[in-house]
Amino acid sequence: MNGTEKHRSNYMKSKDGFLEGVRLYRNKRYEAALKEFLSIRSGSMAHPELSYYLGLCYTKLEKYDEALLYLEQVVSSESGLIHLYQSRMILGFIYAVTKRYRLSEFEFRKLLEEGFESAKVYSALAYVLYMQGKPEESIQLLERALELEPENTNAMNSLGYILSEQNKRLGTALSLCERAVAKNGKNPAYLDSLGWVHFKLGNLKEARLFLRKALEYAPKNRDILQHLKSVMEAEK
Repeated sequence: MNGTEKHRSNYMKSKDGFLEGVRLYRNKRYEAALKEFLSIRSGSMAHPELSYYLGLCYTKLEKYDEALLYLEQVVSSESGLIHLYQSRMILGFIYAVTKRYRLSEFEFRKLLEEGFESAKVYSALAYVLYMQGKPEESIQLLERALELEPENTNAMNSLGYILSEQNKRLGTALSLCERAVAKNGKNPAYLDSLGWVHFKLGNLKEARLFLRKALEYAPKNRDILQHLKSVMEAEK
């Protein structure tokens, strides 16, 4: 086998391995997919594409440092826009989960600068700004998200909750949270927000009802437990 034939053979093996890795990933077999991707010889196929899927696998396995390494390679490459949006979104998510909010903010703002304007990006940026103690900016971003996508339940819920936390426009907050729960009545975060708005309005019976229901779906959630504790103390 000459050099050209050997190169072609290696390329085909790598391509088959890559396709098998994608199949395993789509079937949620993340460990097996990761093993398949790692077995592919470096330089035998498009590097950003391989880095992208390695980043996805490590993210699913909650190995965030490894995920960051590969996803940063994708966003710093000139491979086009195919995976850029998703890679930046995941980078923003990882930085938020690991409480590196300034870095998370950078990724989401970068997406907006690059023209990826969506309710999802605005909502994500709103969250990390809120976690940095910037509720007013967060509210504005969530309102923008709802302008783009009026039925986005995540934006509805987030805006309703933040308004209630700031004791602002509680009637609007109640309406937003009620709409979110109407669309997904089994989401503990939505039920928690609705219960908390009722608490802020002084509707203790309704607050307890929704918070207990939220706890049924997320029995170990500390925020829900704390909210319910506040309601029960107010009822004494």
